[in-house]
Amino acid sequence: MADLKNKTAVITGAGSGIGRAIAQCLAGAGARVLVLDIDGERAAAVAGEIVAADGSALALAADVSRAADCQAGIETAVRTWGGVDVLVNNAGIIRRADAVSTTEEEWDLVMAVNVRSVFLMCKYAIPVMSAGTGGAIVNTASGWGLKGGPNAISYCASKGAVVNMTRALAIDHGPQGIRVNAVCPGDTDTPMLREEARQLGIDAGQFLAEAADRPLGRMGSPREIAQAVLWLASDASSYVTGTAIPVDGGGIA
Repeated sequence: MADLKNKTAVITGAGSGIGRAIAQCLAGAGARVLVLDIDGERAAAVAGEIVAADGSALALAADVSRAADCQAGIETAVRTWGGVDVLVNNAGIIRRADAVSTTEEEWDLVMAVNVRSVFLMCKYAIPVMSAGTGGAIVNTASGWGLKGGPNAISYCASKGAVVNMTRALAIDHGPQGIRVNAVCPGDTDTPMLREEARQLGIDAGQFLAEAADRPLGRMGSPREIAQAVLWLASDASSYVTGTAIPVDGGGIA
């Protein structure tokens, strides 16, 4: 069974969607959860939901593309609960455009949020984990980190980077007792998926129907992605590191 009792988890992009579900899921397994999100009000709402369900949580507004905010997040967890056992790098954005239509500013923003944040959060969390008994890092990548997709060059590039960063981190920090893995969600019923439809100028209903075109015949739910994260974050997956696991209803297949 996945058990995180007496563990401290830091989760980025936890104010909505998959991140919110991960925060709730890990808290339900006993973790003390630091909810990080660029939207402080949403972060506070998620932390409040966890506390109302008799869990332990704290919220912090953070732009995880900035080193100071990442460092502050880790320091807050250490100051509040004495360490960091689990880090979930979930913050992410998407810009649906091809290379010609993508601006330099959009490219830089996607890379900052989706890639730099993973590097920065690991930079500050790993010394804390290695000073203790190790830990588990789970990065939210994407099915499009394993294969290409249309009109999403910056997103595909960023999630491909997350997948290979996961492997590199696992190699470097396995000797310190730190496991590093990634989940690669397929289309999941979140506000971000509806935002994609808006960016592409496609009717949301049509877009969501097309997203269900996979062997299981439906989109995923945030809770289903969160369950995979919980497994990777817990000792139930104690011999698993350096992997990128599709959680996509068979989409990659």
